[in-house]
Order: sequence, then structure tokens, then C-alpha cells
Amino acid sequence: MNAAILDQDLLQPQDAEKLVGDIARRLRAGQIVPYIGPGLAQLSSPSIPLTPEDLAAFFGTKVALPRRAKGNAWTAAQHIESFKHRATVTALMSEAFAAPVAPTPLHVFLASLPLPLIVDTWYDAAFRDALASRKDWGEIQGNTRAGIGEDRWYRFHDAVGAEASRADAEGWKTILYKPHGGVAPAKNFLISDADYVEVLTEIDIQTPIPDVVKDRRTERTFLFLGCRFHDQMLRTYARQITKRSAAPHYAVIDTEKLTLNERRFFASEGIIPIALPLQRVCELLIAG
Repeated sequence: MNAAILDQDLLQPQDAEKLVGDIARRLRAGQIVPYIGPGLAQLSSPSIPLTPEDLAAFFGTKVALPRRAKGNAWTAAQHIESFKHRATVTALMSEAFAAPVAPTPLHVFLASLPLPLIVDTWYDAAFRDALASRKDWGEIQGNTRAGIGEDRWYRFHDAVGAEASRADAEGWKTILYKPHGGVAPAKNFLISDADYVEVLTEIDIQTPIPDVVKDRRTERTFLFLGCRFHDQMLRTYARQITKRSAAPHYAVIDTEKLTLNERRFFASEGIIPIALPLQRVCELLIAG
């Protein structure tokens, strides 16, 4: 499929807005899972890295990186881990994401709904802050197994940030799933090449994905907001997290930035692209 074919298939703006209105109704009914990328946090204009490329550039301001690591956050983190220490990677990630990110109106709106599942793929704590007034939710964060020290791929944290259990997670009304980890509450991070090699060797058989996430995605549709899929690892994660859910899914896109691989990914995974500004989609979702 080439770019022209996808562009011809894009909904007209008025039809796209009508579709978002329908998505908003289904979202309120708990039938749609928000899958959030760093583009949503960008609407708050925070002073944190907002793309993997930005994060790689941050690493480059702290450590001299080889050419192969420049522009690639995962390879840059691996270089730092190999030549310094994992603790250095964790310290730099904590520094990169230390500045608070003000929840956007959509963060606040989504946090007000009793959604069974929210997927947030960036390392900031905006969603944790948005959910702070509730007590009936918890968070699952991916983390390097070396950091956990046992045969686990993720950690559970309750609404106040205390470590929780799998059994606790079953009772949470809303689960915030951060598959790559997050700066709060415990600085859990998946970031280096070694982290992802370990996860990706088993992600096809789903063991790195929590059972409660698998249960809650069943028969639900995903809405991708502020996400890019220009890297194979990002596509792999999205494909595995949405496995056995209910297509079609939806993705808010910027046609000027879309790569051919992203277009192919949308076609193969049954994702309907919505070519509207993210800010406008947020407004429509909130308005319902």
C-alpha cells in the first residue's frame, strides 16, 4: 500500500469529527481503551523529552555517545548501562522526567471516567496526577527484571504509590498500564536495548503483559492518541498489547509526519486513521 492510497481513504474532516463523537460515547461506556503517547503530554508544553529522539538527545548532553547511539534512545541507554552502570541510566531517566507535567484537560476527563484500562506509553506522571483524587485505581508499570530481582516483568502500585499485588490489581476499577515504566512512584524503567531484547523474546507469547490487562482488553477497541509508530519496537508493543481485542481501532494522526511503515501498520492492524489535530480531538472527546 502506498501513501496515496491511504490519503484517498482518509475521512473528510466533518466525517472524522462525527466518528470522534461516536468514539466519545463508546469511551464513556467503557468500550474503548485510550492508548496514550507523549503527544498528549506535549499539549502541556512541559520541559521533558517528548519523543524517543528527544530522550536520546538528552542522554547525549550527559554522556559522549557513539555515532550508532545518537538519535536512538534505547541504544544510547544501552551504551550508558554498558560503560557506566544501570544506576546511571536510572539516575538520568529520573533527571529527564523530573519536571512535572500538568495534566491536560483530556487527562483530567479520562481520569474522571471509570475506565477499566488506560494505556500510557511515556515516562511522565501526568496520568498519576490526574487520578490523584480517586482511590479505586492502581498502576502497573513495566520494569527491567534485573531491577526487580525475580521472574517478573512488571510492578503493581496502588493509588498512593505503595507496591501492590496481582490480587490487588484485580479489584481496581481503573488500571493505568504503563508498559515502558514511569518516573513515579518508583522509577521503574524499560529503556535500554537489553531491556527490550529480554521482553521482545517473549512478548509474542504475551508473558510480559499482565493477565489483568489481557482480560480487560478483550472485546474492547483501542484509541491511539499522541502516538507514533515509526519504530519497529513501538509497533511491536502496540500490536501485542491490542492482541485479541476488538478491531477496528482508531488513531489520531498527523499526515505530514506519517511514515510508510506507519501507514502499513495501520492497514495491517485494522486501525482507522483520524486526520484531525490532536487538540481538536481532545475537545470533541470531552464534549461527547
